[in-house]
Amino acid sequence: MALSFSLEHTDADSKARAGKITTAHGEISTPIFMPVGTAGSVKAVTQQQLYQEVKAQIILGNTYHLYLRPGIEILNKAGGLHGFMHWDKPILTDSGGYQVFSLAQSRKIKEEGVLFQSHIDGSRHLFSPEKVMDIQRNIGADIIMAFDECPPGQSEYNYAKNSLMLTQRWLDRCINHLNSTEPLYGYEQNLFPIVQGNQFHDLRKMSCEYVASKQAPGNAIGGLSVGEPEAVMYEITALCCEHLPADKPRYLMGVGTPWNILECISLGVDMFDCVMPTRNGRNGMLFTTNGVINIKNKKWADDFTPIDEGLPNEISHYYTKAYLRHLFVAGELLGLTIASLQNLCFYLWLVSEARKEIIKGTFTSWKNAMTEQLKQRL
Repeated sequence: MALSFSLEHTDADSKARAGKITTAHGEISTPIFMPVGTAGSVKAVTQQQLYQEVKAQIILGNTYHLYLRPGIEILNKAGGLHGFMHWDKPILTDSGGYQVFSLAQSRKIKEEGVLFQSHIDGSRHLFSPEKVMDIQRNIGADIIMAFDECPPGQSEYNYAKNSLMLTQRWLDRCINHLNSTEPLYGYEQNLFPIVQGNQFHDLRKMSCEYVASKQAPGNAIGGLSVGEPEAVMYEITALCCEHLPADKPRYLMGVGTPWNILECISLGVDMFDCVMPTRNGRNGMLFTTNGVINIKNKKWADDFTPIDEGLPNEISHYYTKAYLRHLFVAGELLGLTIASLQNLCFYLWLVSEARKEIIKGTFTSWKNAMTEQLKQRL
């Protein structure tokens, strides 16, 4: 089945909206946060925990990493990533464009595609729009991303413009190739184009209009959260939401902190992903309903209160701050899992609460109060 999106409520005091995305592997209530499972695994967390504790509705995989390991042949034999990792809810795959430009040892951009060397073993590969579509067909994600160039955050105007023109030509090739091939696993995959254009308003507007003309089932905003000031990120996000279709889901790629997510929901974004919950968790930074905790600090050594009494999930109540700090100090792997689960549960709770507030008509006042609370350093 093709992806469908229905708008259920919009906020009177902002652009925030609540909706529902329907895919072949289930429904997704928006706004939504997608845990990042780059190589077929959300780091330090099992699939059972994602189902039962985190209550994830959709997760993200990555074309670049899955292409290199385990490889497309193995994924195809497993029936796609769903079968390989035993996950029967929706999956979105990033095209690998960002990883090609950020991880590869060397790269050469041509009209045909990008020649690069693997960051794992130095082997040489070519990613063309057509090949990236074929890789994602074998992965079998419900939502797949067009191949794009993600230019550096401080690119000059001419570079950003030439890059955008290339991304648009690659988008046409992605669409044409996908339309000329059949799904491998009996269900339709849904291509999201990616808006680029760096920090230049005219390029972003041009990109949004070009992307909108393709009438894709959803659209993504890329090239943000790459080092630009928060104010610029919000400014460009607002501009893109203004020019992207209101009847299609909007996905802001790679963003961000809890307060970033709340602000961007208020601007009209529906979907988010970021490695921050698990990466920061593995380094001892916890996001809680009361603020940010560095669990390694000595102040928590004899704090026997639950990690986060404000979260309605078992793990945040079961373990104490003192015990979790001990696990980190002792180098016990369980600490990484508990911290990752705390943060993922928090992110999914946050977008769920945002949805409730949008439906109630109280989102903006709630968002303002919540943002101030979440930024506190405990």
